[in-house]
Amino acid sequence: MTLFEELQKTSQHLHRHRHPHQSDAPILRAENLGVRYDSGIALENATFELNLGERLAVIGPNGAGKSTLLKVIAGVMSPTDGRVQIFGNDPGGHICIAYVPQRNQVDLSFPVSVADVVMMGRVGQLGLFRNPKSSDWELVNRALEVVRMTHLAKRQISQLSGGQQQRMFIARALAQEAELMLMDEPLTGLDINSQEEVFSILDQLKEQGVTIMVSLHDLKVAAQRFERIMLLNHQMLAIGDPDLVLTPDNLVAAYGGHLHLIPTEEGALALGDTCCGEDE
Repeated sequence: MTLFEELQKTSQHLHRHRHPHQSDAPILRAENLGVRYDSGIALENATFELNLGERLAVIGPNGAGKSTLLKVIAGVMSPTDGRVQIFGNDPGGHICIAYVPQRNQVDLSFPVSVADVVMMGRVGQLGLFRNPKSSDWELVNRALEVVRMTHLAKRQISQLSGGQQQRMFIARALAQEAELMLMDEPLTGLDINSQEEVFSILDQLKEQGVTIMVSLHDLKVAAQRFERIMLLNHQMLAIGDPDLVLTPDNLVAAYGGHLHLIPTEEGALALGDTCCGEDE
């Protein structure tokens, strides 16, 4: 996916009717959600809700359907079964959803600067061919300040580190004024310091009431950093408090022979396939 293709996808939303938010509806509701590819079932019968300001980590083995789930919620992929609602309406009519794909799915060789990418977050508000106003640039600059990248605003994106690229995409979502942020494996390939920077920004977003849904491989990080966890392996096996979701029975059901449970003084330590990105 090139950045230009991403921009085109955003522009398509501009030609759709923008749905109003239903005040009595959750920010996200998925009902009996299913996706089938020619190669088989990627996702089936997923039903859950997210309320404003919540943070949810989606965990599961490689190929479990995590990326597919986020794409359907973002409105860039249509489900085979069921439906997704954002504030009570289909996701395609909303510009309040920010989707951050896996970095390896984005062509970062496109010759644009960091500020240009962040400004792309304003396209849904501006229209594809309208010039940004000073107020739009103010939002872009403010977003870059939040992710501590003001000094890199004019740098070509191909010259960024992995952590800086993730912070740039978060700034794009901030400039978009997104209320729901979907992030697909944002920590993959980042060192500990870069991961801490990402979580520091996510903590700030939580304080602003932004709802965050993140797919992860690291079970420990999911348990320590998120109030709710979804355990997924094509089917939604569990959702809720980490202590209730990450039980030995649930983990074995999700990971099977790829998971090893090691008894410790603090409980069972789970070792799974946390090394690689997901290719669905």
